[in-house]
Parts: sequence; structure tokens; C-alpha cells
Amino acid sequence: MNSERSDLEARAARHAALADPARLRIVDLLTLSDLSPRELQDRLGMASNLIAHHLGVLERERMIVRTRSEGDRRRSYVHLTSAASEGLGPSASAAARRVVFVCTGNSARSQLAAALWRQRSEIPAASAGTKPAERVSPGAIAVAERHGLDLAGATPQHVQDVMADTDFIVTVCDAAHEVLERGAELHWSVPAPGAAGTDAAYDAAFDDLAARVDVLAERLAPA
Repeated sequence: MNSERSDLEARAARHAALADPARLRIVDLLTLSDLSPRELQDRLGMASNLIAHHLGVLERERMIVRTRSEGDRRRSYVHLTSAASEGLGPSASAAARRVVFVCTGNSARSQLAAALWRQRSEIPAASAGTKPAERVSPGAIAVAERHGLDLAGATPQHVQDVMADTDFIVTVCDAAHEVLERGAELHWSVPAPGAAGTDAAYDAAFDDLAARVDVLAERLAPA
């Protein structure tokens, strides 16, 4: 009984945290995209002290977590936790002609995201980089193979050679998100697996991307 009461109290606390329209809107926005506090401030047209208050409430209920940007260490990004997002997704769906995943080198995260997307959606996908590497990372090729995907023939490309005005852009790298001239529709703050270079790091990035692709594929319709 004590355990049941504790679970109910925890659920009630999360619902109480979402009783404020601003916090519910924050959760809706974070369902598909990681955002910095400043980006949330701009989206909601709200003062920074109010954003800080609302984020503090959600953080106390373990509905969000924050991480430092890998591109600019002065920035942080807010992530919705998996427990908080259950049953809280926005009802409206967006539409796209093509989805383009962007990171810096186009050598790992964006390549994996595009490959995953092609498995899960009929909407065409591509990937690109703001500073393309010479080749796709061996670690990315290996993790793709472990999950039945083939990146052996993939080649990094520059965003200027890939992106079109009608594309639905998803940045999967903090640095790319912060320098991309055209703003992305969504940003996924996925840690760079190449920093550690281990199988575990690439597996973690793959799992993160796969979960996010699954959620977006359910809500993005062909234009």
C-alpha cells in the first residue's frame, strides 16, 4: 500500500506540474525537440525568470534534464525524460516532403538518423554536414551493421549541396544547430559518439536516434 500511495503521489505531482498552461506548452515543445532555455523563452514570449521558474518545477518532478552543449559550453539544452513524455505528445502532426538530418561532419549521427528514417517512414530522407568529414566514421558503419543497416557506400555531403527550401530540417548535433544559417524545425541534442570512439558510445547514439525517429515518424505526414 505504501508503494502504491507513493506511485500515485508521484503521478499526481507530475500532473500538478503540468496544470500550468506554460509548463504544458514546454512539454509539448520538448516532445520532439531539445531546446535551450533561451529558445523556449523566444517560443513562449516569456521573461527569462519565468522560464527559469517553470523549468525548475518540471526539473523537480524529473520531467526534464539539462545538458551542456558540445558546441558552446555556455549553452545548455533541455530534454524531456521518457517517463514524462508518456501520453503527453501533441495531437497535431506536421507534414514534410523530405526530412534532412544535419550534424557537423555528416559522418555518424546524421547518417544513422537518415538510415533509420528510411526504415520507418515513406517520406524521403537525406543527411548533410556543416563541415563534412572525408568519410563516414567506421564506428557508425559498424553500429549500422549491428542493426541491419548499410552505411558502407555513404559519403559525407555539405548542407549547401543537399538542403532545399522545402526540406524539414532536423539537427542532431549541437554545434550544427548553433551555426546553421537556416533554422532547423527540430533539434536533437545527441552526444557525439566519436568523442569516446567506443562501441558503447555508438550504440548509445544509435538507440537515442532510433527512439526519436520512432516518435517523429508517427507524427510527421507526407506533404
